[in-house]
Amino acid sequence: MTAAETAVETIQREMTVFARRARASAGRMHPELSLVSYTLLGHLEESGGCRATDLAAHYALDKSTVSRQVAALERAGLIERRLDPEDHRVQVLHLTGAGQEILAQVTRSRRAAFRERLADWPEADLVRFAGYLERYNARATAGSADD
Repeated sequence: MTAAETAVETIQREMTVFARRARASAGRMHPELSLVSYTLLGHLEESGGCRATDLAAHYALDKSTVSRQVAALERAGLIERRLDPEDHRVQVLHLTGAGQEILAQVTRSRRAAFRERLADWPEADLVRFAGYLERYNARATAGSADD
């Protein structure tokens, strides 16, 4: 196996560990907020609201998966549906005040956990790592195969 092949194997293994840890830690950050729910709330905040079909398309998730997540978030009072002012046939999902508060709380906790884990990294390593992650995710966003 070449050094590049070994590196790719290591990256795949470590990203799997990272994803597993992220899913597990989401429940510890807020018991009612799964990693998927946190991600959907974050997207709704960033986008200023969107349709459930837009969430499904953005995250390449099945519409039924998003529908279940949206229903749970609505029951929890974290999101609400509003009519699109330009097309009253369309419902747009928005964060409620409670959704904004929980998202902010979980985001602060996640940032603190990252800061703690990376506290002893030199600044140059942090900048390089951030750049590598952006580059990797930009490629995934452009339509290449994930996971």
